[in-house]
Amino acid sequence: MEKNKTSRKRTKKGASNFLVQGVILAVAGIIVRVIGMFYRIPLADILGNEGNGYYSSAFTIYSLLLIISSYSLPTAVSKMIATRLARKEYRNSVRVLKVALFYGTVAGGVGAAVLWFGADIFANRFLKMPYTFYALKTLAPTIWVIAYLGVFRGYFQGIGTMLPTAISQVLEQIVNAVISVYAASRLFQAGLKSNLVHGSTAYSFAFGAAGGTIGTGAGAVAALLFLLFLLFSYLPIVKRQARRDRTRRRESYGELSGALLMTVLPIVLSSVAYNISTVIDNSIYGNGMTAMGMGASEIASNWGITGKYQLLFNIPVAIANSLSSALIPSLSRAMAEGQKGQLKSKVSMVIRFSMLIAIPATVGLTVLAGPICNLLFSRNDNSALIKMMMYGSAAVVFFSLSTVTNGVLQGINRMQVPLRNAIISLILHVIILCVMLFGFRMGIYSVVYSNILFAFTMCILNGAAIRRFLNYRQEMKKTFLLPIVASGIMGAAAYGTYFWVHLTLKRNVFGVLAAIVMAVVVYGILLLKLRCVDETELLNVPGGRKLVRIARKFHLL
Repeated sequence: MEKNKTSRKRTKKGASNFLVQGVILAVAGIIVRVIGMFYRIPLADILGNEGNGYYSSAFTIYSLLLIISSYSLPTAVSKMIATRLARKEYRNSVRVLKVALFYGTVAGGVGAAVLWFGADIFANRFLKMPYTFYALKTLAPTIWVIAYLGVFRGYFQGIGTMLPTAISQVLEQIVNAVISVYAASRLFQAGLKSNLVHGSTAYSFAFGAAGGTIGTGAGAVAALLFLLFLLFSYLPIVKRQARRDRTRRRESYGELSGALLMTVLPIVLSSVAYNISTVIDNSIYGNGMTAMGMGASEIASNWGITGKYQLLFNIPVAIANSLSSALIPSLSRAMAEGQKGQLKSKVSMVIRFSMLIAIPATVGLTVLAGPICNLLFSRNDNSALIKMMMYGSAAVVFFSLSTVTNGVLQGINRMQVPLRNAIISLILHVIILCVMLFGFRMGIYSVVYSNILFAFTMCILNGAAIRRFLNYRQEMKKTFLLPIVASGIMGAAAYGTYFWVHLTLKRNVFGVLAAIVMAVVVYGILLLKLRCVDETELLNVPGGRKLVRIARKFHLL
C-alpha cells in the first residue's frame, strides 16, 4: 500500500516537473517567436515581397542542411545524457558530451562547406532564384556555430534543466533581431548603388536579404558564448559527480560514437523527411511557375507572402516544439527507470496542453486574419496574405500535434517510426501538391493546402503508433471537443469585440488588442466552466496557485 502511494507521488511529481520544464521552454519559444515576428515586420518593410522571397528561400536550404548536420543534436544528446544520469553513470555522461562535440565539429563543418561552395547551384538550378546566392553564402558559417550550440543545449536538457536553453534562445533572438534589421538596411542601400551600376533592380533586394541573415549568425554566436560560460561554471559539480560515480563499466568513445550515430541518424532522417517538404515545395513551385511563364521576381514575391504566413502560424507551433524538447529526455528517464505510469501521464499531459493552445490559436488567426495582418504589415497590400491565413490556419493544430507526437515516439526509443510516417506523408504531400499546382492551377495555395495535408497525415500515423506501442488511448473530450467548443465561442467574442472597438475608435491596433484580451478572458473562463481544466491541473503549472486564487475569487472553481 505504502509502495503504491510512493509510486503515485513520484509519478505526479515527475509529471509536474516535466510540465514546469516544458512551460519554461514554451514561454521562451513564445518570446522568441514574438521577437521574431516584430523584427520581421521592419525587415519585411525593408526587403519588400521580392527581398523577403530571397530571404525565405535561402532559409529553406539553410534549414535543410542544418537538420542534416546538427538539428538533431539537442534531442540526441539530451536523450543519451538523461539515460546515463538515470543510471548514475556520471563519467559516461561526460564522455557523451565529448563525443557529441567531436560529431558537431565534423558535421557542422561539412554542412557549412556544402552551403558555402554549393550556393550557386542551390540558387540557380534548384530554386530558380539566382539572387538568393548572397543570402546562402552569408548563412553558411552559422551552420557550424549551431552545431556546437545544439550540443550544449542538449547537455543541459539532459541533466534536467531547460533554463539555459530557454535563456540562450531569447538572447540569440534579441541579438538576431537587432543585427538583422541594421545589416539589412545598410546592405539594401549598398544594393541600390549596385542596381545603378548593373542596370538591375534585384541587387538591393538580394543584398538586403543577405544582411537579414547576418543577424542569424550573430545571434548564434552570442548564445554559444552564454552556454560556454554556464558550462564552465557548472564544471565543479560535474567533477564532484564523477568522483561519486561507482559504475564499473566505462563506455568507450567508439561505443558512444556508435550509440550517438544510432540515435542521431533516425532523428535526422525523420526530421529531414518531416521538414524537407518546404524545400521541395520551394523547388516544385519555382520550377513549375517558371514553366508556366511566371518571372523570377513574381515567384520570389509570392514565396515572400508564404514566408509571412509561416511566420504567423509558427508562433503557437513553437509551444509544441518546446514541449516536445522537454518531453524527450523526460520520457527517456522514465523508460530507463521503468516508470510506465509516468510515461502515459506525460504523453497525455503534453498532447492536452498543446491542443489547449493550438485550437484557440487556429480560431483566433482565422477570425482575426485581416486585422492582425494589416496591423503587422501595415505598409503592404495584405489581401493575398489574409486569404492565405484564413484558409491555412488549420496548420497550427496539425503541425503542433504532429510535432508533439514525433517527440513522444523519439522519447520511447521508436526513432524509426516518425521517419517512416514522415516518408509516407511526404510522398502523399508531393502528389497532392503536383495535382493542385499543375492540374487545378491553384498557384501558391497548392503549397498551403498540401502542407496541411502532410501534417494531418503525420498526426494520424503517429497517433496509431503511440496507441500500439504504449497501449495508450488519448482522452478525447477534454483534449479536443471541449477546447473546440470553447474556442468557437471565444472566436465569436473576439471578432465582435474587434468590430465594436474598431467601429468606435477607428483604430485597428486598439481593436486587435481588445479582441485578444477578450479572447484570453473568455477562453480561460470557458475552460474552467466546462471543466476542461481542473484545480489540480492548474496547480501543476507555474503560477498555478495564483490562478486558482483568482478563479475562486470569481467563483469559476
